[in-house]
Amino acid sequence: MPKNLSELSGRKGTERNLFEALGKAAENSGTLSKEQMKELSEEFLFGKGNIYGATSFYDFLREENKGKKVYVCNGSACLVAGTQDTVKKKLNSHFEESEVGEMCCLGRCHENKAFWYNGFNYSGNDIDQIENLISNPKVEIQANDKYEVGCSGSAILTANQIKAEEYVAHLKKWLVLSSDEVLTQIKESGLRGRGGAGFPSAFKLEACAKAVGDKKFIVCNADEGDPGAYSDRYILEHQPYKLIIGMIMAGYVAGANTGVIYIRGEYPESVLITEVAIAELTHVGCIGENILNTGFSFHFKVIKAQGAYICGEETALLNSIEGQRPEVRVRPPYPAQQGLFNRPTVVSNVETLACIPFILENGGAHFASIGRGRSTGTKLVSLDGFFNRPGIYEVDMGTPLSQVVEDLGQGFRSPVKALHIGGPLGGLLPVSKIKELSIDFESFNEGGFLLGHASVVSIPADFPIISYLEHLFAFTAHESCGKCFPCRIGSTRGKEMIQKAQKDEYVIDRKLFNDLLETMEIGSLCALGGGVPLPIKNALRYFDEELKQYFSAN
Repeated sequence: MPKNLSELSGRKGTERNLFEALGKAAENSGTLSKEQMKELSEEFLFGKGNIYGATSFYDFLREENKGKKVYVCNGSACLVAGTQDTVKKKLNSHFEESEVGEMCCLGRCHENKAFWYNGFNYSGNDIDQIENLISNPKVEIQANDKYEVGCSGSAILTANQIKAEEYVAHLKKWLVLSSDEVLTQIKESGLRGRGGAGFPSAFKLEACAKAVGDKKFIVCNADEGDPGAYSDRYILEHQPYKLIIGMIMAGYVAGANTGVIYIRGEYPESVLITEVAIAELTHVGCIGENILNTGFSFHFKVIKAQGAYICGEETALLNSIEGQRPEVRVRPPYPAQQGLFNRPTVVSNVETLACIPFILENGGAHFASIGRGRSTGTKLVSLDGFFNRPGIYEVDMGTPLSQVVEDLGQGFRSPVKALHIGGPLGGLLPVSKIKELSIDFESFNEGGFLLGHASVVSIPADFPIISYLEHLFAFTAHESCGKCFPCRIGSTRGKEMIQKAQKDEYVIDRKLFNDLLETMEIGSLCALGGGVPLPIKNALRYFDEELKQYFSAN
């Protein structure tokens, strides 16, 4: 059935998109009426149950979202910062309790106190201006989002963005090369996915190029849902041309002529800025039919997500674009063989695609010379508000973590006992490990951690680790697509055990708990259920003294 639905959704292409139609239908009230769902069911030939199944999944479409006017960030960075109770209290003095919802996460991890109102994000001291925001509704983006941007090593993604018209000469030069020549440069670069998995980018592009299909797609996964991460947001808002040009060249290699940028709904400014950047590059002839008379055509579609962390998983993201419930697909077939609308598709994240223009301009060998071993190039690191100098920093792969913490971030403003690096599925490491690790895939893997997105959430000395573990299980339970039992049930049972141990005279059986983690790790369909056991195991290992009162000795 899902394959049939993919075909039905694809009949209208990307111009009239079911998922986009669901979002527009919910704009006024926050959810869809039965009449609206019935109309979309008839238009797209989807069953009513399929439409309801999709609608009821997303935070910003489901019935519970009805009437919400303002949202408070409940991401990990804001949680451990302890700022959100104050934000909620101030908002509750201006809005009914039923009008206040939650979002995770707004990407304002550098200063916390994050909330969404009237289509824009706010943070820091903005909550003190809530009365002014209500009386004078915001009509344009304000430059109130300030954070440090720095580089230690090679400036690939943080170098100043050139003008749109300057890319004309670049594309004229690159699009006269054969697709194989471009692919060779990407292969030589050793570029690996920056979204967490570290998968070789050239392998995906080559697989899609070899796949048989009358239509192919490049899909940019800009659903940066890892709490603590805002590096993709930085690129979307400050370096969008690099991403867009990277997608065009990825399409040239793969034989695709359509690019879809799927941007999380929690990043409203990113959506607007990216759309403007596409219009600017279209104006100078870099996008459209027969680009710069090279015979190559490429078009873009920007889709705003509707609140679901699981859509960061590539196959769930494809189901989402198609208007289906965003459940993870069983593989094979892989997206490069059968992806969006059942057509060959390359799914890659923002930071990865944005590296391609540098590779083509400077050569794959030059990119490969930067970094350490198989971790080539640079990595963007997101530092949260516990640092004296929070912000986005670009470092060469292999840079010591201690240099990032002490030199770039200038240390912590208050005592910190642990760092959660790489999002909710990343490694949870005690600060004593900082001197042993470097920013690259191999170092973290060898140390028993995961670099992931390289987002850094600092856990203060006075924040209970047991509460953080409850947060991780609760997050996973809420965000699970529900398709596989190990994730859906395992995360809920884990949350229940942790909660019970804190409230009742209940001691968690260590063997039972380990069995639960192993079942999730081995049996889950994707990295959500399969990945969350890692930080929990890290916590049990490195914070045993703090946690032992909640667990049996066996």
